[in-house]
Amino acid sequence: MNKITVTFMVNGKEATLKVSPKERLVDTLREQLKLTGTKEGCSVGECGACTVILDGKAVSSCLILTGQIGGSEVLTVEGLEVDGNLDTLQQAFIDHHAIQCGFCTPGMLMSAKALLMHNPHPSREEIKTALEGNLCRCTGYEQIIEAIESVANK
Repeated sequence: MNKITVTFMVNGKEATLKVSPKERLVDTLREQLKLTGTKEGCSVGECGACTVILDGKAVSSCLILTGQIGGSEVLTVEGLEVDGNLDTLQQAFIDHHAIQCGFCTPGMLMSAKALLMHNPHPSREEIKTALEGNLCRCTGYEQIIEAIESVANK
């Protein structure tokens, strides 16, 4: 199969890659760029484990073809940490014990980050709405919501 070349920004750095026209963004991130924080859960956009921020919006990377994102900006969970310092949202998840098995955590963080980028002081209901597409199999929603609220109320 012929490969296509796509150039985009990922976590503030330019990436130019050759990909299959059918290659999904989640696969490119994990396999070519070795950014394994983005998890694959359901493969159909229902669980939120693969959530990344694409051009400022939270998206399911299992539903996006890499060839579609030329010229775009992608932020993954690895991009939240800067110079060895955790993002305030990451620290809040730790402080509020919002991490249980950890599988959903990257997607939850990215959905929350996208919300806070557009609405720095969301209500509890707005937080819940932003997380609707993210499933937690450990039922840790309360601590997750509290963690996000702690950042939003600063």
